[in-house]
Amino acid sequence: MIPHGKEIKVFTGNSNRQLAESICKELGIKLGSNEIKTFSDGEVSVSIYETVRGTDVFVVQSTCNPVNDNLMELLIMIDAFKRASAGRITAVIPYFGYARQDRKAKARDPISAKLVADMLTVAGANRVLTMDLHAAQIQGFFNIPVDNLLGSSLFVRYYKRKFGEDICNMIVVAPDIGSVSRARTFSQRMGMGLAIVDKRRQKANSSEVMNIIGDVKGKRVILLDDMVDTAGSLCGAAKALVEIGGAEEIYACASHGVLSGQALDRINESVIKELLLLDTIPLPAGADTNRIKVISVASLFAEAIERIYEEISVSTLF
Repeated sequence: MIPHGKEIKVFTGNSNRQLAESICKELGIKLGSNEIKTFSDGEVSVSIYETVRGTDVFVVQSTCNPVNDNLMELLIMIDAFKRASAGRITAVIPYFGYARQDRKAKARDPISAKLVADMLTVAGANRVLTMDLHAAQIQGFFNIPVDNLLGSSLFVRYYKRKFGEDICNMIVVAPDIGSVSRARTFSQRMGMGLAIVDKRRQKANSSEVMNIIGDVKGKRVILLDDMVDTAGSLCGAAKALVEIGGAEEIYACASHGVLSGQALDRINESVIKELLLLDTIPLPAGADTNRIKVISVASLFAEAIERIYEEISVSTLF
């Protein structure tokens, strides 16, 4: 329960209302009263139904599909709170869209992650709270504080409870070179070895697995990534681990289940026994909940929100 002083209020857009409600339940407060609609021409309409003058406002909104609609909702809500004289506005973005466009991969590319950072700041956000940014350096795109929570602690807790003493015959695998740092930290916390799937990407949203660095033969594997989008890379890596590396069982986990395109079909047809996701993005309709498991980030975000409100260090959560 929030105990003191300046009032705190949590509001949400339409992207992930269930998570916002769960966060408020953890905090012991009611979700703020607001309504978001669209005009007939598609423009976003935001109405705030309670005073926020001088309060510490947290706006929970993942910029997931439909990305642009959810982003505009967030920006307009922040602007509304700023003009209503909110004391401080924190954008709580469990999934930060456009994070993969963090650099110029070829000539004349935009850096869209930087553009989104600028828009959030100009709209009036005083702080950003997010989880597992695709690239950690995106924090440097902002001129305001950014707290980047890590979902790996939730995965560690889940797998240690699930497998117990059997973890001695398990190994963590990074599905690509870019995930090595994240997978190494996770493997150390799990007390497991580390292997890497080396792949060469031919074009966007597709990849070709080339080699496996490390010994996975006869082992139970945990594939760790920050997100699952079309699931092509993840399922391709899982297939290579079994067919090339001789792995016994494949489990996979990721913070953000984007699950676009043919992702659900690929996962259902893959060798992955279980895919573990966090609820930063709502699970799409038609997902096989026997194969795809979801654990909540509400308690972690609630603790971070309480620490920000209390002006206590958030770094212990990283």
